[in-house]
Amino acid sequence: MNVQMLRERYTNCSVEKIFTVIFLFGLFLRTILPNLKLLHHDEAIHAWFSYELLTKGVYQYDPMYHGPFLYYLMAGLFRIFGDSDLIARFVPAIFGTLIILLIYGIYKTGWLSRNHSIWAALFFACSPDMVYFSRFLRHDIFQLFFSILLLVAILGYIEYKKLGWAYLAGVAAACGLCLKEDMPVVIFVFGSFFISLIIFKKISLPITWKRDLIGSIIIAAVIGFIFYTSFFQHPLMFFEAPLKAIEHWTSMHDQCRLCGPPYWYLLMFLLYEIPLLILACYAIWQWGWKDNGINYIRNTHTAEELSNDAKISLFILLMVIWTASTLVFYGWVGEKVPWLLIHQLFPVILLASYRIEKKKIIAGIITVAFLIGMTVHVCFTPTDINEPIVQVQNSEDMREVMKIIDSAKNVVVASDSYWPLPWYYRGGEWEKILFYGKKVDPIVWMGKNPDVIITHDIDSYESLPDFEKRTYHISYWYSWFDNKERILQWYFLRDGKIGTVNLDVFTRIDQAGMLKE
Repeated sequence: MNVQMLRERYTNCSVEKIFTVIFLFGLFLRTILPNLKLLHHDEAIHAWFSYELLTKGVYQYDPMYHGPFLYYLMAGLFRIFGDSDLIARFVPAIFGTLIILLIYGIYKTGWLSRNHSIWAALFFACSPDMVYFSRFLRHDIFQLFFSILLLVAILGYIEYKKLGWAYLAGVAAACGLCLKEDMPVVIFVFGSFFISLIIFKKISLPITWKRDLIGSIIIAAVIGFIFYTSFFQHPLMFFEAPLKAIEHWTSMHDQCRLCGPPYWYLLMFLLYEIPLLILACYAIWQWGWKDNGINYIRNTHTAEELSNDAKISLFILLMVIWTASTLVFYGWVGEKVPWLLIHQLFPVILLASYRIEKKKIIAGIITVAFLIGMTVHVCFTPTDINEPIVQVQNSEDMREVMKIIDSAKNVVVASDSYWPLPWYYRGGEWEKILFYGKKVDPIVWMGKNPDVIITHDIDSYESLPDFEKRTYHISYWYSWFDNKERILQWYFLRDGKIGTVNLDVFTRIDQAGMLKE
């Protein structure tokens, strides 16, 4: 089959069929081997909080752990399907895959071309960061879903002038705000952009827009009130939550707990999404200068003259503003963590997929090949990997530690580093574990006759009579300090030393001198 025949088949194939294939491909990457890696430190906390909500009915907003939507969603699904790692990983995978359909939704509004939307969906489907954090129980992939749903709703309202789209925008904004404290950034970017288009008469709204806006705000307020008050258990929290969020994250910013330079996320792009970054930069030049995108917008004097080409130009302008805004905002914020990259990456994907045609098709194919290769590496390597995309991921060593715990009758945990153990030993299984939170005098637990004692290796016992001591990694991360002298070698080989938090595990030796199995 020659290239011409492939082009003809692609041209004749419906968008719906192509999106179905891309959707299934994206779903496959996000759901296959969901338990290949243990739950991350944060994942275990989020799953455990959801389990506590399910079993005890207790929840109150704490900005350290972000908004309530995730916990109520997971608690509800745990009730229906059972609490398990599989459900904890499957739910974010579904939300991450559904974003592909939202890209199709943007296409249906006329603000994306056929070719543009297909390449955007394909890049999104196999992006290593998007796949990795769709297999990850954190708030971010859910927030991204509602951010894009909000965009689809706004575009739908502009195009079809129907009240339902305004209500959908209210739902999307509210759910996003009930997930994470940085959702206002997205709302501000979208709001500023589309209000500017109204002011300059590039788009028009129906005469009922005031009623529609008030209705969407009421819907958003009701949803926010329900979640932030824990279904009316803490009614004042709805008003206190914004102040708590500002106070907490301002203090985190000032502490610079997980610091990095303002260009930290650009380095992450270079590590995992470099062809998308290159294509996005080229697309901005192509749109702004070669295609005269700005002039095209200027020459559209009224909303009635807004053609599909003008809509696409406006959409690219939004993506440029969105990219610039998020790069500046997240570059300024003190906390530098890899999952925040996806909020900056999405508009970059929409830029990178602009006019992939003719000679650029080869670049598009190379990009997809690169992304798939990197995705396979970061998502499906079954051992601890030396990658900055990992932020205190729980080590595969913990599987061995949990086997030791499973075989014991009584276990002492004398350490403040213990996640993901509460999740994996939730319910009745936690009863055999005595938790002290720090190293204590052996006299404290000696009468409990434990089979296993677990401590942090930097605050441990030199030795314990009748116990054998072994050290295991509890969590790990990429260590700049251990690799900075060989950075190019690491970049191409992805090897080297990783940073770790370690546990000393003391296991009782039986009368035959053998380690208990």
